[in-house]
Amino acid sequence: MRFMAKKYLIETFGCQMNVHDSERMAGLLDQAGYEPTDDERDADVIVINTCSVREHAEEKLYTRLGKLRVLGDETGHRPVVAVAGCVAQQEGATLLRKTNGHLIDVVLGTQRLKMLPLLVDKAARAPFAEVDVAPWDDVSFPLGIARRGDPVKAYVTIIEGCNDYCAFCVVPYTRGHERMRPKADILADVREAAASGRREVQLLGQIVNHYQAPDDPACDFAQLLAEVHEVPGLERIRFASPHPRHTGARLIEAVRDLPKVCKHMHLPVQSGSTRVLQAMRRRHTREQYMELVAQIRDAIPDVALSTDMIVGFPGEGVEDFEQTLSLVEAVQYSSIFSFKYSVRPNTLASKRMPDDVSEAEKTARIVALQSLQREIQMGLHERAVGTTVDVLVDAVSRRRDGEMSGRTTGNTVVNFPPPGGAGSQILDSGSQWIGRTVPVTIRRAEPNSLWGEVAGRVPLGAPGRDPC
Repeated sequence: MRFMAKKYLIETFGCQMNVHDSERMAGLLDQAGYEPTDDERDADVIVINTCSVREHAEEKLYTRLGKLRVLGDETGHRPVVAVAGCVAQQEGATLLRKTNGHLIDVVLGTQRLKMLPLLVDKAARAPFAEVDVAPWDDVSFPLGIARRGDPVKAYVTIIEGCNDYCAFCVVPYTRGHERMRPKADILADVREAAASGRREVQLLGQIVNHYQAPDDPACDFAQLLAEVHEVPGLERIRFASPHPRHTGARLIEAVRDLPKVCKHMHLPVQSGSTRVLQAMRRRHTREQYMELVAQIRDAIPDVALSTDMIVGFPGEGVEDFEQTLSLVEAVQYSSIFSFKYSVRPNTLASKRMPDDVSEAEKTARIVALQSLQREIQMGLHERAVGTTVDVLVDAVSRRRDGEMSGRTTGNTVVNFPPPGGAGSQILDSGSQWIGRTVPVTIRRAEPNSLWGEVAGRVPLGAPGRDPC
């Protein structure tokens, strides 16, 4: 009789770090003998990897749990349900009380991922839920355990946690204090990713450029980039997210001088008003940020800058918001992640600052900010028409049948059709494009992407940069 392996489904909400945590949990379950499934009706274990940075995170969790209960009532199938991630860390056993203990079998904190298979197994055999949200300073993880979901890009965490305690941010409370991974572990992860065929790595940390190797006191973040750069097989290196106050000359020079490091920097500012920045505890002023932007652009003229922006922070007045708009106009970001302020549990702002900007005003401000950014973005895209850019192909286009999609070094999405006609070889299927870097001449600007045509002849062969 053939043994039927139990199956698991992991649902992920939130940032790149959550995505990578889910890859790690998937690998742990694989190692424990489980098999992945996309069908919730077929899953013996369902892991919900939560985020508490965004508004309504808990409500989304409870809504999902309610749907799983209905599914269980309809099918008679009751999987083990594990809640992981930042909401799990934030709420702990309180989650069980809020659901009367009927929906959740495991509550797993952000620092306890390695305990998942053990806790799932215990919960399947016991009539009570397992809760583990204890702090854990060990940031090691078995090499190669992550079940990477992207065929081209690999996430590699270099820092866990954060010590900054920005007034709006819940991360120090959900991911703990800052812990640096050894450089040797990071480089081993990068080599493993490259050996598996990944052409790009993205180094992750809440303040990624604060890195200092615990096993090499001379290795700061710029030096780490230089050492990752030497790993064979890699074509591109990205990182997220740096803090402006830790972005100095060495990092700027590394981005400028290391060919594999993408010419794109995500540089969160959060507000264009120095007064609001001080209330946020961001530890930089508008003037310092603008001076940093000038230094980066002077050293790397073609760099693409992106940012995070919060509107409606407590005490933000009309003049403060106008300063945000003027900063966005001045910097000319390639993209912005913008959010309306919402109270996050345990944060300094939630304890000390009244949420005094009305919801209607927050909505009006974010609409104005996003409208301005669309104009800027469209202008940047229009200026790209006629240029030829290198595109690392990472997917079949979701918008147009038969087309491929990838990103420039500046992180702009480019869609293009396979080449045809005299002098070109048409690849048999989209899968043969994945992981290849090809030159594309931009023919059309669109609001959120570019459209172009492959320039010259594209030879068949192993993934990598095609010499056209």
